Amino acid sequence: MSQTKSRQNFSRRWLSWRLAFIPLITIAGLALLSFTAAQPDNLGVSNDKLANCPDSPNCVCSQATSESHKIPSVKFTGLAGDQVEKIKRIVDDEFSRVKLVSESEYYLRYEFKSLIFRFVDDVEFFVDDANSEIHFRSASRVGHSDMGTNRKRMTKIIERLLK
Repeated sequence: MSQTKSRQNFSRRWLSWRLAFIPLITIAGLALLSFTAAQPDNLGVSNDKLANCPDSPNCVCSQATSESHKIPSVKFTGLAGDQVEKIKRIVDDEFSRVKLVSESEYYLRYEFKSLIFRFVDDVEFFVDDANSEIHFRSASRVGHSDMGTNRKRMTKIIERLLK
């Protein structure tokens, strides 16, 4: 075998190995990122407000000041406690890989996990009894874009609340 053919074979093997190795490293990095993402310290209700969204597009909130993050709140009639129970039923019926992690009289916080990498989205509901309005916030813990996942999820919940 000539030296040129030997180099070509080596180059092909090297390229094949690199092409197989890069996705494995990427997957391992994403999995590690998923496991190391800490819960934000700004969650909850403060002065009847949910936390603002970060600059990244992977968050929606009914109390957002930015139009790109804004999602409508839902007006309700009746008792606030009934609305809290309705939200819990909707989440239980419509979604998997979700865990209720905080609950009070007018507040619910869930953690939604993605299927493959187990990325966590923090989803909050604040039932504002004084104004008969339900506020929402849904935000990814890591990354920049969520390809619209948080907005789609909240839109689905809002549609169910309005029925």
